[in-house]
Amino acid sequence: MAQPVLAIIDYGMGNLRSVQKAWQVAGADARLVDSPDQAKLADAVIFPGQGAIVDAMVRLRETGFDALIRDWIAADKPFFGICLGLQALFEFSEEGNTPGLGIFPGQVRRFQFDPSQGLKVPHMGWNTVQFHHNAHLQSDELSVGSKHYYFVHSYYASPTQQQHVWATTEYGSVRFCSALNRGPLLCNSIPS
Repeated sequence: MAQPVLAIIDYGMGNLRSVQKAWQVAGADARLVDSPDQAKLADAVIFPGQGAIVDAMVRLRETGFDALIRDWIAADKPFFGICLGLQALFEFSEEGNTPGLGIFPGQVRRFQFDPSQGLKVPHMGWNTVQFHHNAHLQSDELSVGSKHYYFVHSYYASPTQQQHVWATTEYGSVRFCSALNRGPLLCNSIPS
C-alpha cells in the first residue's frame, strides 16, 4: 500500500519541520510545499502554524495559499489545521483585528481574565481536552472522553455554530473549541 502524500504548507512561518517529522514517523510521505501548485496532487493538505495571525494571513494571500485552502476544503478533501491553522479558518481574529479565511462562522478571541482570578495569558501547560461524539472518526485514541494535551496560546476559537466542534477545553471561565471536525477536515488548537 502506497504512503499517503501530505502537502505541508510552507508559507514562511510555523513549526514545519516538527510537523513533517511527526507525519513521516506515522508513515506518511509528508512534503513541504511552498506553492499551491505543489499541493494540488497531494492526498491531504496540512496547515501548521504558530505566531501572529496578522503576518500569517498576509503570507497566505501573497503566496496564494489562501485560495488553495478555501478551494481544498470546499472540495471536501482531507485537511488538517494545527493551532494557527485552525484559527485562520474563522471569519475574524481579535489579534490585530484581522480577517480570516471565513470558512467557519465565528471569531478568534483573546483570553481576558480579571486579575483576581490569577490566570496568566498565554494559556500555557497541560490541560484536559474533552472529545465529543463524532461519527466521522473511528479511533480508539481519539474517542469520546478526556485526554491531556499541552497548550501555548493567547487566543482561542469561538465558533458561532457548534455542530463541528469535536473537542473543548476549559481555561478559567472560558470553555473554548480546541478541535473541529467536518468530514475529512480536522483542526485543532493543540500544538503538542
